[in-house]
Amino acid sequence: MNVALYARVSKEQCRKCGHVFEDHSEQDHDFAGQDPEAQLQPLREMCKSRGWTISREYVDHGFSGAKESRPALDELMRDVERGYRYFDAICCWKFDRFARSTRHLLKALEIFQKLGINFVSLTESVDTSTPYGKLVFTILAAVAELERSLIAERIRNGMRKRGAKKPGRKIGPNGPSRTTLWRRSNPSQ
Repeated sequence: MNVALYARVSKEQCRKCGHVFEDHSEQDHDFAGQDPEAQLQPLREMCKSRGWTISREYVDHGFSGAKESRPALDELMRDVERGYRYFDAICCWKFDRFARSTRHLLKALEIFQKLGINFVSLTESVDTSTPYGKLVFTILAAVAELERSLIAERIRNGMRKRGAKKPGRKIGPNGPSRTTLWRRSNPSQ
């Protein structure tokens, strides 16, 4: 089975002194930032133990998981969607290394599912090629759908609330206000 590995480290900050890489030149020690190898080594071991071949490693340095757009992740998704590389599975250390929001994670998992690509999260022991992994994916999808429905319901209730702002022009019971009439009569202002 051909797999791609994805790893992400959030900060390019020295573990010894706390300075970012750009401000580190005057320090008396080498820069010691977060190392993606802490994620990649166990992933490589897992692949080796399962007899999987690693086709490519995608690594993002210094990017927050809250950002949906990250260079290595974008490249991975492009490669998958356009068929540039063929993977049977995408492996990551933990869900939050791949995506922080449920919506972002489910969007990616749905793309993988359509293309027949499995998703493996090492620390959560989720593998969508197994029945239990598919169950977890289904539960996550159901929770996301519930969340979307609740948000839509709250929005509808908020719009029905008396005094809530309605879309369109705001005209009171006595017609437009004097300020509105003046603004309409002087469009250049």
